[in-house]
Amino acid sequence: MADLEMLVNELPKLVYSLKLNIGTSHKIMEEIILINSVQEQLRNIKKVITQEISFTKTINTTVSTIPGLASTALVIPNISLSDDFINSPREFFTAKFGKLETEISLTNLQTKIDSWIEWGYLIQAIATDILSDSRLVSQLDSHINYLSLSTEIQNIDESLKIDLGFANPKLLQQQINKISYVQEELLQTQQKLDYIVNTIQNSQNMLTILLGVSCFCGKSGFALEWLDDDHELIISSEGNLQELTDILNTCDSFKEKVSNLVLHSNSLKEQAEKALIKIEQKNSKKTVINPQLEKSAVINLQSEEVPKFSTQKIISLTLVIASSLVVLSFGSQIINNQNPRLQQMNLIFTQEESAFANFKSAQNLGMEAAALVQNPPHPLAVWQQAATKWQQAIELLQSIPEETAISLQAKKQLDSYRVNYNVIIKRLLTEKQAVANLESAQKLATEATFFVQNSPDSEQQAKDKLEQAINLLEAIPEGTSVFIQAQEMLPIYQTNYAGIGTKIQN
Repeated sequence: MADLEMLVNELPKLVYSLKLNIGTSHKIMEEIILINSVQEQLRNIKKVITQEISFTKTINTTVSTIPGLASTALVIPNISLSDDFINSPREFFTAKFGKLETEISLTNLQTKIDSWIEWGYLIQAIATDILSDSRLVSQLDSHINYLSLSTEIQNIDESLKIDLGFANPKLLQQQINKISYVQEELLQTQQKLDYIVNTIQNSQNMLTILLGVSCFCGKSGFALEWLDDDHELIISSEGNLQELTDILNTCDSFKEKVSNLVLHSNSLKEQAEKALIKIEQKNSKKTVINPQLEKSAVINLQSEEVPKFSTQKIISLTLVIASSLVVLSFGSQIINNQNPRLQQMNLIFTQEESAFANFKSAQNLGMEAAALVQNPPHPLAVWQQAATKWQQAIELLQSIPEETAISLQAKKQLDSYRVNYNVIIKRLLTEKQAVANLESAQKLATEATFFVQNSPDSEQQAKDKLEQAINLLEAIPEGTSVFIQAQEMLPIYQTNYAGIGTKIQN
């Protein structure tokens, strides 16, 4: 009985770990191993309970007859679920663990253990289905590279806390560029929200629904905690337990928040642009003129009588006016040439505009590259084209100077683009190797046919070449553009190989 009490006290910890954390393919493989281990321990506990029931011959005996067991059977010892999920509804705990701190018969405890073991089988099956779909794994991996939706919106909100109370054209232009970038982020966030809601609401496939949830959670990740008749799928993420309905409700509130941020960003941008225009208009009215030159060029026309000038005086006056205009023109050129601050400001504006243009071009290339590789498999040329676009986008981001307003966003984008580029390069190399395997296999099969038809004594060589061809075809991975073709050729080669082997034996 003491052994049984000790084992039952381990139940809450075991059940707590009986969940499927969605992550990379390697992480999911680790999860399958962990789930197997937990299921085995649950089976051992059930076996001990069965032995106890058989020994005592009292099937209806409650756990309360075991000293101290009734109060601790389903209460977490040493760790507390309420500490990990302090803001989560208590009914979620009840759904998975049962009513806490209540008496439970050994027979009912057996039934409960059976339900936990069945849950383990379900999440193992989900994990296996995920790993068998390379496209799904790739999409889940891409979602992990981005912030969770809540963090993303929070960061955008912080980015729009902008002070426009200054009269520096450079700073105002930087703020305008920053707001424009944030507006692009808001547009992407709105699209992401629509994708999440449509995916979760309209899909009947569990794996597709998980894509929507992974897009919602991003880097924060999530785990499948429980599913029963009374509740929807219960998910944990960022210290919260929630159902799919809760995620949809949160998305609705996020949509309202994003709409407000869009209006706020439009207002901020309009204020900044108006302030910049006023400063430029004010600066354009300031004309720098040498007072002495201005004095020499003024003709007094306010006399009561118009003086009579001789021809010689008219010519002299004309020369004076012409020379004054030349001096003014030359002086203006000198002023412009000797105003490094104005030149520096022009240089800064040009640099900011160029940096922002490069950033936008990089984003466009990234979107084009991502669109190219949707719904694989694709031929080699498509992967090469996508890799080229990612490389061009990376080069544009690398060219953005650190002193520009967009440089921080460019660095963040650069890290993400490098990850995407590396993924595409791996797919490109895989596709290239698959195509090479197919071509080599076809060549070997052709050579084997030649030996059989033209050199009957070379049947062993023909057999060896077919064997090499078969090995090459079998090495072509699923998900490549030539996989189906390889699978169609494989049985033909295997039949020919077996036929030559039989002929050699006879």
